[in-house]
Amino acid sequence: MPVWHDTTKQLVADGKLVLLGVTQEQHPERCRLFAQWRGFNWPILHDPINVLESSAVPTVVALDEFGIVRSTRPNPKTFATNFLAKTFQDDPAVRATPVRYGPTHPPAFDKLIAAANGRAAGDALTLWGGDKRLNDAIAAYKSAVKADPKDAPAWFRLGVCLRRRSELATREPDDFHAAVAAWGTALDLNPNQYIWRRRIQQYGPRLDKPYPFYDWVTDAEAAIRERGETPVPLPVRPDGAEIAAPLRTFPTDATAAKNPDPAGKITRDKVAAVAEVVAVPARVKPGQSVRVHVTFRLKAGGKSHWNNEADPLRVWVDPPAGGAVSARLIPADKPATATSTEVRTVGFEVKVPADATGTVRVPAFALYHVCDEVGGTCRFVRLDLTVELPVRR
Repeated sequence: MPVWHDTTKQLVADGKLVLLGVTQEQHPERCRLFAQWRGFNWPILHDPINVLESSAVPTVVALDEFGIVRSTRPNPKTFATNFLAKTFQDDPAVRATPVRYGPTHPPAFDKLIAAANGRAAGDALTLWGGDKRLNDAIAAYKSAVKADPKDAPAWFRLGVCLRRRSELATREPDDFHAAVAAWGTALDLNPNQYIWRRRIQQYGPRLDKPYPFYDWVTDAEAAIRERGETPVPLPVRPDGAEIAAPLRTFPTDATAAKNPDPAGKITRDKVAAVAEVVAVPARVKPGQSVRVHVTFRLKAGGKSHWNNEADPLRVWVDPPAGGAVSARLIPADKPATATSTEVRTVGFEVKVPADATGTVRVPAFALYHVCDEVGGTCRFVRLDLTVELPVRR
C-alpha cells in the first residue's frame, strides 16, 4: 500500500479519489502503527478473519462513483488515465446497495446471531462482538468445522480467534497450539491461500520465512517520536520469531555450551511456574524445521515472583538423534528490577531427522530463580519440558 499511497495522495488531496484500506492483520494496532509511520490518512478496516477471502496481498480494487467495480488489477502508473479520466455509466443491476451500521455493531445484533449458525455466527461475533464474545465465536467456529471438516475458512477463522484469546487474561492453556493446528488444517485444505500461509510463517521457522515480518516496528516508533508524536501503542509486541530474518540453511549452534544440570540434581519446581510449549507449524515433514515457542508464567493465585538479581531464566535443549537445534542454551530476557512477575518467553528452532516418523520428542528443561513472596524464601529450580513434533508424510 505505500506505493499506492505515494502514487495517489495528490489525487486524494484534489478530491478526485477516496482511498479505503482493508488489512488482513491479526493485530490491528500494528497496522495503525504502520499507517501512522507512513502517513496514511485514509480509513483502514480490520479484517483479521479474511471475510474477503483474499488469497493474496496487496489486492487493489477500483470502484467508480456508483459503487461498481471497474478494475481488480489497476496499474498505479496508468491509474489516472485508465480509471480517473474515464466516464462511467450507472448500472442499477450491479450497483452496490449501501449498508449502514452503527458505531459498534449492526442493528438487531442479538437477533442476527440467533438467526445465524456455524461460520456465519462466528463471523458476526468476531467482527461485532469484540473480546466479550470471543468464546462464543470460538464455539461457533468449532460447531462449523464439526459439521463440515472441510470448511477451510472456518478452520482459519477458528485459529484467529484462538490466537486472540491466547493473548488475553481469559486464555486457556492450549490456545496458541490449537490456533497453529487450526491454521495448518485450513492450509492443508487450501494450500493456495497466501494469507493463511503467512499467518503460520509469522510464528514459524526462519527457513520458511519470506521476509522478517515486523522488523520495521522499532524504526517506525523511533521515526514517529522524532516527529514529536506518540507511536500507536502495541498491546502485543512482535516476538523473536516475528522479527527474525529468513535463512537459507538451518542455523547451527557454534557455542560450546555445557549442560548446566547434567546429572539432573537441581530441585524440580512444583509450585511457582508453568510452561506452555508450542511448535510452529503444528506438524512437520521429515528433514524440515519448526520454531518452538516456550512461554513461562507464574502460577495464578500464587505469591511467587522472579528473582532478577541472579542468572536469567535459561532453557537447555537436547537435539533429537539425527536432528539439530539452533541453540542448546537459550536465556530469556529479564527486567532491570530486582523482582518481577511478567510472562517470559524463549524461542529456538528444531530440525527433525530426515528419516523421522511418528512423533519426534525433544527433551529440554528450564532453570530459574524464584522467590515465594516478597521477602520470602528464594530458590533455584528446574522445570522439565518435552517438545513433541508430530511428523507428517
